[in-house]
Amino acid sequence: MNKEEIGRKIRSRRKVLKVRQNDLAEISGVALRTIVAIERGEGNPSLDTLLKLAEVLGLVLVVDIK
Repeated sequence: MNKEEIGRKIRSRRKVLKVRQNDLAEISGVALRTIVAIERGEGNPSLDTLLKLAEVLGLVLVVDIK
């Protein structure tokens, strides 16, 4: 999964849960600017950041190391 797909998945789940970006930032401890960039498919989020967002959004993060 590339960063654009990750961003789409996070945005989609956030909208299903009816959570605003500001609220997700506050609950997860991830900066609003970072969430906006991830959802746009920009930047390079750390594993820690993705784990924080996944936990709040009820997503499972699977890492495939080849």
